[in-house]
Amino acid sequence: MTERTVLVTGGTGGLGGAVTAAFLDAGWRVVVPQREPGTDDGPVRVVADLLTPEGAARAVEAATAEPAAPLRAVVNLVGGYAAGALVHETPVEDFERMLRLNLRPTYLVTHAALPHLMASGDGAVVCVSARAAVTPFPGASGYATAKAAVRAFAETVAVEYRQRGVRCNTVLPSVIDTPANRAAQPDADHGRWVPPAEIAEVIRFLASPESAPTSGASIPVYGRA
Repeated sequence: MTERTVLVTGGTGGLGGAVTAAFLDAGWRVVVPQREPGTDDGPVRVVADLLTPEGAARAVEAATAEPAAPLRAVVNLVGGYAAGALVHETPVEDFERMLRLNLRPTYLVTHAALPHLMASGDGAVVCVSARAAVTPFPGASGYATAKAAVRAFAETVAVEYRQRGVRCNTVLPSVIDTPANRAAQPDADHGRWVPPAEIAEVIRFLASPESAPTSGASIPVYGRA
């Protein structure tokens, strides 16, 4: 795996740190875009705003900068959740904010990376949707809609690039056991939530040659939630 690069968006988040570690442990070159400068001994870090085409292009440029380790995979983790109200009480600005945060970076980064993934002949894209995309809950119309759109986008990429050497799959977490989620729900049964490291291994598998026959799948990673 030392001759492969993966671009991990959202690589500084609660799930992103585990995903980055999983790929580094497997010997991948890992590129992580972020808004502010930062360094460590692991991934290659690049400052890029993934809500803009220019930022997405900058991230992909960093991911393709090492000829000895061509870009083979993109993992789209950027997203977020905000509790809301019922549909008739939700301002359109709040609804659209969820779409922008969860869908736009996934589209822009995938759009910029696809020519390079096609050139590799065995590229992979992994997107993160959510259980809410298939089982919505009250007060999350924007979030559920955005995550359903991410899933539909991933399935479209899988269909369009099936004959072009690029696979695309989606994972659907429920509640991830992160410090932020524990702080937001201190009274929940945290033992039922799925640890980030377990989701990370599923993502790493979907990005790797071991999952070569799999494309267009939506994989539940619910834990016991």
